[in-house]
Amino acid sequence: MASVRSQPHFIFGVRTRVTNNLCFVDEQTVAYPSGNCCVCHNTAVRRQRFIYGSDKSQGIRALAISPNRCYLAVSERAEKATITVFDLQHERGRRRKPLTAGDMLVSEFLCVAFSPDSKYLIGQSGGPEWTLVLWFWEKNKVLATVKSTSFNDPITQISFNPHNNMQLCVSGSGVFKVFRYYEGALKQSSIAKVESINILCHAWVSEKVFAGTDTGRLLVFESGDMRRELRMSSHSDRQVEMKWIKEIDVNGGLAASGITAILSYSKGFVCSTGPGTVCLFERTEDNVYRKYREIRIPSDPRSNDLNPAEIHTVCMSPAEETLAVSTDRGQLYSASLSSTDISRLLERHQCFESLSQPFHSSAITGLSTCILKPLVATCSLDRSVRIWNYETKELELYREFQEEAYSVALHPTGLFVLVGFSDKLRLMNLVLDDIRTLKEFTLRSCRECAFSHGGHMFAAVNGNVIYVYTFTTFENTLTLKAHNGKVRSVGWSLDDSRLVSCGMDGAVYEWNTHTGKRESESVVKSCSYTDVAFSWDYKTILAVGSDIVREIQSCQVLREVPADEGSLTALAVSHSGRVIFTGTSSGTIRAIKYPLPIQSEWVIQQPHGGPVNKMAITYDDQFLLTVSEDGCLLISKIVDKDGRGLKSNRQVVHTEEILVTKADLEEKAQHMLELKMHLEELQMENEYQLRLKDMSHTEKFRELMEKFTLEVESLKAAKKIMKTKIEEQECEHQKDSVEAAVKHSKQLQDLEQSYTSKLMVNHQKYQDLLQKHEQMQDEYKKQLTSAEESHTLALEDLTQVYKVKLQEKTQLLVQHQKEAEQKVHEFEKILKQAKEDEKEKIRLIQAQFEQQLHSEKETNEDLKKRAAVMAQKLHGAQRQADGWCDDVTKLKQEQQRLLGLIRSLEGDITEQKRQLSGHEKAGLDKDNTISSLVKKNQELETLKFLLEFQVNDFQKQMESQQDEINKTREKIQQLEDILLQKDKSNSQLKLSVSDLRLKLKTKDKEMRREMQKGKNLETFLERLKSDLHGCVGFIQDPKQLRDSILKMYSHYGPQLDHVEKSGAAQHVPEVFLHHQDLQEKTISSLKQKLEKSAKEREKVSAQMTKENEMLITEINALRKELHVVRTQLVHMKRSRTRPDQDTPREEVKHQEVR
Repeated sequence: MASVRSQPHFIFGVRTRVTNNLCFVDEQTVAYPSGNCCVCHNTAVRRQRFIYGSDKSQGIRALAISPNRCYLAVSERAEKATITVFDLQHERGRRRKPLTAGDMLVSEFLCVAFSPDSKYLIGQSGGPEWTLVLWFWEKNKVLATVKSTSFNDPITQISFNPHNNMQLCVSGSGVFKVFRYYEGALKQSSIAKVESINILCHAWVSEKVFAGTDTGRLLVFESGDMRRELRMSSHSDRQVEMKWIKEIDVNGGLAASGITAILSYSKGFVCSTGPGTVCLFERTEDNVYRKYREIRIPSDPRSNDLNPAEIHTVCMSPAEETLAVSTDRGQLYSASLSSTDISRLLERHQCFESLSQPFHSSAITGLSTCILKPLVATCSLDRSVRIWNYETKELELYREFQEEAYSVALHPTGLFVLVGFSDKLRLMNLVLDDIRTLKEFTLRSCRECAFSHGGHMFAAVNGNVIYVYTFTTFENTLTLKAHNGKVRSVGWSLDDSRLVSCGMDGAVYEWNTHTGKRESESVVKSCSYTDVAFSWDYKTILAVGSDIVREIQSCQVLREVPADEGSLTALAVSHSGRVIFTGTSSGTIRAIKYPLPIQSEWVIQQPHGGPVNKMAITYDDQFLLTVSEDGCLLISKIVDKDGRGLKSNRQVVHTEEILVTKADLEEKAQHMLELKMHLEELQMENEYQLRLKDMSHTEKFRELMEKFTLEVESLKAAKKIMKTKIEEQECEHQKDSVEAAVKHSKQLQDLEQSYTSKLMVNHQKYQDLLQKHEQMQDEYKKQLTSAEESHTLALEDLTQVYKVKLQEKTQLLVQHQKEAEQKVHEFEKILKQAKEDEKEKIRLIQAQFEQQLHSEKETNEDLKKRAAVMAQKLHGAQRQADGWCDDVTKLKQEQQRLLGLIRSLEGDITEQKRQLSGHEKAGLDKDNTISSLVKKNQELETLKFLLEFQVNDFQKQMESQQDEINKTREKIQQLEDILLQKDKSNSQLKLSVSDLRLKLKTKDKEMRREMQKGKNLETFLERLKSDLHGCVGFIQDPKQLRDSILKMYSHYGPQLDHVEKSGAAQHVPEVFLHHQDLQEKTISSLKQKLEKSAKEREKVSAQMTKENEMLITEINALRKELHVVRTQLVHMKRSRTRPDQDTPREEVKHQEVR
């Protein structure tokens, strides 16, 4: 076993798919699931206590806390689901015996709830059984089970009635049932017709059940039946009324979207009324609920997602001073409800605050640490990069991006971070309050990156290629290609001279970072490696694959440790060389002793609920950091057997320097100055207000002093009067007390005399009774002695008589025994015969029953077929009934629509009557307007004369402007002619350029031919040299030498003329190059001329466009003035003709009205 292990210390993250995943243990402690365990987080001290699940658990499914806050029930998914109850008062959360469903095979319990007295526990299993199980959990006894629904409709919540241990409620999609535990069974007390309603949550509020639906409706159930609905009243947006279901619109509701959580408390209830919104409702004396506070989740300016998160769970502290919620994005928020905070009570809208820290909401893909700061960098598929401080347990920085982040690496100084995104690799600065991009590299989907220990280099992976860059110049110095599969991990040596990598192709390579060559390699194609690292002394390489841990040195495998269950996904090596840690696909962390043992010995923990993606150990060997696909970052302490931390030889000094840009400093300095100015102004205002208040207070104090002095004098006078009254009452009281004492003494004497006489009489009676008692005792003693003597005589006589009878009875017994023996023998014979007869009868009866069984089976099959036919008919009838119901609802809607039309038509009739009366009044008004129009007509004629004079002036101005327009048109034509000439010259230049290009092409072809000829000659010479070399071998034999020379002459002789010609052809390329240079110079000069002509054309066209624009604006202004004058003339003409035409029309209208 390993002597060193990891102990969970702090975890960041929440599991989302858990029912009721947040609850208060006390005022400062909340419990929530994280990874594969439950965390009790103290918000004041930032301390966590871990409650671990079972070994074979597949994840937590639901939580429930008892009403007395002493016990926590945890439902875990497994082959046989269990519910474990933990004692929260114990320091480590003492575990009770797990609860199961007995003989039933249940894979998970979706919901769990405690009874009000915390003695009973209810659990709802998943489909297709949907079994509801009731336990007496202290004795681990199943009291009752029942099937909560017969369909595949999911159950969302179960709960006990807070005022009755034996009554509970079950709700879900199309399900709302109330059960009662009675006579050892769960019996359904009522059924609500909610087949078409999807109920998401419910809560008991004063013997009623409030249920929220996915459409935002808040329904009220009484004794299991749906009676009412809560809606916002029309006269107030803060008041909620209870209305009957028949009186309201079915489509409307309390919230715009689904109500996902409801919680009842002493003043009323709390519910989510939309994404990111929680409302608190208070009950008034009139049985009306008033919305007195609305709390929202604030929008994060650094987030790209503008849509607020949906609230999953709502809980309240025991003193009802804090409200906490969890969202579907794995975040926790809280808000204060204490009455001492008056400013927040006055606010109608309040915002939540983060309960712990903003967590990752998706799988974490990257992890990295640095040397000079206690920082951890993580990246996730939620498109965010976060910087954590593992000493203070805080989130230092975070930023969300548009792309998903796959890998991250922190610079050893902690001032820079390298992040691999889906589109690029980015190097960023860690500024005071932001993460800013410094440099971008075109590497897509970089799944792995790492800085060197010195920080002067970094490696990045793209597929199966590793790129090494320098940090100072950002140049790519090395490109390492050897892997056939994707590279999964990269690690640097301490002196940064070596680099190790592993991939999915089963290869582990060690590279020299100076030369870029491989120093060692190890390839096992059957193994897919996931992580690699150097050993603590950097002499060997440790790699984890799909099912094994290997130690490699100089291309050889030194040791292997196979994994029993699950595949290994991550690796971390301690700097002290005592232990290595591995992560698995099931979320477990294994501590293996180093050097690697021969046998499989390790310490296992399962803190994560998903595969462990990355692991890292801090530079001082104090903490182990792990991240997983469940979105959690776990900080574990590395301890020995005694629970003490490891002693590190490395002295780590954490720096506090940070990067700040000059612009930020200037902004902050300016902001500081503004704040100082504002502070000084506020101080002056406060001093002035304080002086005013002092003046007012002194005046008020004087007034109060005068009032109080008057009141004190009046009270003193009243006090003197009261004293005199008290003295008089004391004198009267003394007189009364003396008289009462005299009366009391007389009464006592009379009573003493009467009681003494009564005592004497009773004493005499007592003595007489004693004498009578003694006489009675003497008489009874005499009677007893006589009765004893007579009894003894009678006993002797009876004994003699019964002895005689006994002798007679014994003789009779002997006779009867003999007779009984004879009868037993006869009875045994009769039994044998009866058994034989019964066997024959049984055979006959069995044959008859077999025949009957065969016939009944046939009849059962016929009945089953008939039942199937009847079920089909029933299904069709139900469909018809549903159709008829739909028709009825449609007819009702049409009836309501027709009633609305009738009402609208009646309103139209009344309006038309009003219009008739209005027309009559309008006729009288028109008579008055005619007379006024005649007067206006006269005025308009005078205006017409003036306007005609103005029109003549405008026409004269137009003629002068028309001459200017004609001149500008002539200029435009001249410029267009110039443009045409330029176009012609450009076209000629283009033709010349095309001719020169054709000539260049022909010269290129000739050059290629000459080059080919040169190559052919070179081959010819090489062949000739080889043949001459062969002839040299025949120098001693002249005949053979002569024959070989003749052959060479016959073979190469005809080609000598061609060779001489080729010698002259050597001068051709030089001439060609000279012509090529001349043509290039002419082409460059032509291009310059073309550019100059193009610039001149652009200048001319720009001048023409400007002049055209000026002319067009002047023409438009003149046209507008003409249009205005013409419209005025038309109005003048119409005003003349209207009075003559309107009078007969108005007379006709008056006649029609009459």
